[in-house]
Amino acid sequence: MVCYKSNIITVNKNDDIFKYLIVDKKKIIHVGNDLPEEYKNIEIVDLSDKAICPTFCDTHQHFASFAMFNAGLNVMGATSNEQIKLMIKDYVKTAKGKLLIAFGASPYSVKEKVLLSKKEIDEVCPNKPMMIVKYDGHACIVNSVLLKKIDKKVRDLRGYHPETGEMNQEAFFAVSDYISSSLSLIAMIKGMKKAIDFEARNGISMIHSVSGVGFPLNIDITLEKLFGKSLQRGMQLRIFPQSMNIGVAKKRHLKRIGGCFECALDGCFGSQDAKLNEPYINNKDNDGVLYYSDKKVIDFCKKANRAGLQIEMHAIGDKAFDQATKCLKEALNDYPRNDHRHGIIHDCLPTDKGIEICSKYHIQMPVQSAFISWKQEPDEYLESILGKERCSRLNPLRTFWDKGIIISAGSDGPCTNPNPIDWIYKAVNHSNPNEALTLNEAIRMCTYNGFWTTFDEQTYGSLEVGKSASFVILNTNPFDMEKSMLNKLNVQNVFIDGKEYVDQKQSILRILFKGIFSKHKI
Repeated sequence: MVCYKSNIITVNKNDDIFKYLIVDKKKIIHVGNDLPEEYKNIEIVDLSDKAICPTFCDTHQHFASFAMFNAGLNVMGATSNEQIKLMIKDYVKTAKGKLLIAFGASPYSVKEKVLLSKKEIDEVCPNKPMMIVKYDGHACIVNSVLLKKIDKKVRDLRGYHPETGEMNQEAFFAVSDYISSSLSLIAMIKGMKKAIDFEARNGISMIHSVSGVGFPLNIDITLEKLFGKSLQRGMQLRIFPQSMNIGVAKKRHLKRIGGCFECALDGCFGSQDAKLNEPYINNKDNDGVLYYSDKKVIDFCKKANRAGLQIEMHAIGDKAFDQATKCLKEALNDYPRNDHRHGIIHDCLPTDKGIEICSKYHIQMPVQSAFISWKQEPDEYLESILGKERCSRLNPLRTFWDKGIIISAGSDGPCTNPNPIDWIYKAVNHSNPNEALTLNEAIRMCTYNGFWTTFDEQTYGSLEVGKSASFVILNTNPFDMEKSMLNKLNVQNVFIDGKEYVDQKQSILRILFKGIFSKHKI
């Protein structure tokens, strides 16, 4: 039994901040401003100049992809294509894989203002197949060696650009399928262990993973399920299969379905294929891509809803957002459910009509505040393709909140690194001040609301008696900081189920064995 004395940010229904938190084994047994007589003699850990808040939940992440790219070369910090080439050149010298992967290239954060080309990759990686995935996870650039291997698979698909090596839309998905099927299970599991420890150190204790990116027989979904069921140290994984075939979820006994890839209704702003109600201002002939007809999406939503599954779908552009809201509305009118917790992911450019549907039908939103003032997709770029008026309506967190819509925060990893402090900072310091959240709201978005999204709020998400003792120790009290300085906040320690987190230690065989037989919730 341990008593913590600090600024206890409870995230209870009143957003109380208390002085004492007492933990007995895995549970919280007391929280308040007074220390009851029966606890006066227990050990007290005095952290009064710091703060304690619940652990965080990442409600939208491509966990297998994040694990894969986290183990490769990250070029997000590069400021020029020449710097990326030097990074690749150094990486090639030490990389042991038969196929090399880098992540994070953006034409908007390098001085050349263009993507690295196939020719430039060939100059520094001429002998091994290599792909560089664009920062938004919706396109990639391949070198000549890799293009030769995949050419027959992608040449007839939309988004195939052999001259530059860029692959987007369906061609990108096909390249991703090829890369995924080339990875060994051992390498995947090692990457997952490294990734889960990285995220835990950032204070994340639960990840909502959208899985299913083209592995044969959806082995990545099965593997994530086994990995999630085997997790130590209290870490939790909740899986959404990215499929419009509800059997993919049902036969794996998963309670939810959706995500991006096959459940993406449109593309993204970075590739200018997010579907818009009005054309992009830099190309009047382009209003983006809607991947499916309304009928196909409605049929999927009705089947999944009637099967009792929780549904989530990707929608970035306003036309795609309208489609998502319309189709979920049709499904719920067809078969009403009181507590479905269906959601729309991203919600970058919503419409008033769609927002009203979400409010009325209790459709939740896993949003990405990390996209606000994003280096890889800066405001000046967005304004150049969308115009000032539409940019002013991007990521309207305040509007969602005031409409009573439950919003939670996700990284969309690997598109952004899973960093809850960044989510809080950007939500409070929104580029449009009229759409900013308060600090209390931003913390709730990243904690309680995330766990609520997958029906886990009875155990996690707030510091209350009877709930899991899962919390982070922050270096200072965020309520004592200027909001412009919240990016200086950091996670010093992480406790999950009452114990300080230490790295996953299981062998690969133990992970698979435990994953098969464990009754761990997934």
